[in-house]
Amino acid sequence: MLLNDLTTLFHRDLNKLKSELSQYRDEHNIWAVPPGITNSAGNLALHLIGNLNTYIGAELGLTGYIRDRDAEFSLRYVPRADLLKQIDETIAVINQALPTLNPTLLDKEYPLLVFKEKTTICYFLVHLATHLGYHLGQVNYHRRLVEGA
Repeated sequence: MLLNDLTTLFHRDLNKLKSELSQYRDEHNIWAVPPGITNSAGNLALHLIGNLNTYIGAELGLTGYIRDRDAEFSLRYVPRADLLKQIDETIAVINQALPTLNPTLLDKEYPLLVFKEKTTICYFLVHLATHLGYHLGQVNYHRRLVEGA
């Protein structure tokens, strides 16, 4: 049941990320970095795509994805259509990986050491969902800040 709920939440929030990116009236504003802001909405989107494809796709779904974390924060002006396509591809990876994961594995150790201490797969999946929500809120605030809407 938890895997279904997490799949639903990832699907919901990634679609909301697509909606946020689509609401920018000026596509270049997706990449704006106003004073006091560290990352553009585009870089946050790339970060979420890389994060989920790494920790769910590559590690749990065995997709073979190779992350370029530096590029997530250094690339600029990726066309909005490409970002939206990459988000759709990430949704597909999640929809493939999570429902096929054996629920008995949730209490097992997550295969990578990401934090100072090992965590369970369950803990790490919940972390990924909250991480997505955190950055989704930043994208929403960024859009309203740079576009005044």
